[in-house]
Amino acid sequence: MTSYKKIQVPQEGQKIELKNGKLSVPDFPIIPFFAGDGTGPDIWRATRHVLDQAIKTAYSGKKKIVWMEIYAGLSALKNYDKDTVLPQETLDAINEFRVAIKGPLTTPVGGHKFVCLVCSAEQNEDNGRRPEKCVKCGSEWLTPRFRSVNVQLRQKLDLYACVRPVRWFKGVPCPVKEPEKFNIVIFRENTEDVYAGIEFENGTPEQKKVYDFLTKEMGKKFNPDSGIGIKPISKTGSQRLIRMAIQYAIDHQKPSVTIVHKGNIQKFTEGAFRDWGYEVAKTEFRDKIVTEAELWDKHNGKLPAGKILIKDRIADQTFQQLLLRPDEYSVLATPNLNGDYISDAAAAQVGGLGIAPGANIGDKAALFEATHGTAPKYTDKDMVNPGSLILSGVMMLEHLGWQEAANLIVSALEQTIQDKTVTYDLERQMTGAKKLKTSEFGEAIARHMGKAASVAA
Repeated sequence: MTSYKKIQVPQEGQKIELKNGKLSVPDFPIIPFFAGDGTGPDIWRATRHVLDQAIKTAYSGKKKIVWMEIYAGLSALKNYDKDTVLPQETLDAINEFRVAIKGPLTTPVGGHKFVCLVCSAEQNEDNGRRPEKCVKCGSEWLTPRFRSVNVQLRQKLDLYACVRPVRWFKGVPCPVKEPEKFNIVIFRENTEDVYAGIEFENGTPEQKKVYDFLTKEMGKKFNPDSGIGIKPISKTGSQRLIRMAIQYAIDHQKPSVTIVHKGNIQKFTEGAFRDWGYEVAKTEFRDKIVTEAELWDKHNGKLPAGKILIKDRIADQTFQQLLLRPDEYSVLATPNLNGDYISDAAAAQVGGLGIAPGANIGDKAALFEATHGTAPKYTDKDMVNPGSLILSGVMMLEHLGWQEAANLIVSALEQTIQDKTVTYDLERQMTGAKKLKTSEFGEAIARHMGKAASVAA
């Protein structure tokens, strides 16, 4: 195994290997984790307890995750130096061990400022010098404003697919009448579009150079005082994302894959995403798929048995469709920005980000994560909902092939919610509910798994 400066590799456990493009998972895999910033440590403690208990209950000690802590965000600043939020050896460890899990990380926005990794407050230089302490919380963990660590992780590890299952758990308060109809998986492209981060600030020489090129040489017209952003969407990036979505639909016997785009306006990026999607479907999955046009031209609107329907929808139309006819959709494949909006809006329909899991998956590694932010005002208060990270852990178990443990958690989580023993975000929406701390919610889920095992025995 690789030698690291700060990361302590456990003596027990083995690495997950990649053989012929598939994971080879030992019974005692070493899995890297970092708890995250803000409320991250609280939800990670609850999540780890639930994951460990599920594996112990499902496999009676014959399988076990050997956890290995790695560092990013605030934990990196504490262990490396005050300007290192994503150490190279963190990236190396995820690449080496193949599968990792993380809590939320601070993502500062805009401006030339310093950011506090504890409370996320931003402030200017102090008389031309680096501020010594945060003016809001007094923390000394200030670092120059940086690009999102989450984005860097996805790009540097080439985790090109953001995968977000969205379904309703019985008992969760939600704003729609028939949430049980909602069960989709969103595959969002993770490295291109706005996540490519190609921007030129108004008033800079670079912006003027790009503006002059676009207006004088390319004949485009727009205001000269514009900030300029470029959104690349490539054939390579589009097709590998849509290929993964179609393969997922095949493996999980889903009825359809919908390509979501804004091709009616941006024909050579969003429209090309759609066209490249149909191309990869017809070229690589011809015997498994039927396009929507073929469905009506050749099959009288009836999907042949064993086939997956490939269709496309305009992005804004998709928002409406997921409200009115969610049961007509199962797998969505989207460019980056559209997928960002749609996945959060979809989560809101079934109870919010507190129970919305997510994963970033590439060909060589996978990183599972909470989909919400750090909620710094609740740091160390043991009160936020750990459901998002717990369910991301469920996705991780499924990725490992440990379905029995994954099923235990889902069942126990749903039973805990139906008992109306929940964290504050759900308790305030439920009549007669009992409010639990983050840690207590995790313990309640673990107890239900124990009861289920006793009944089964």
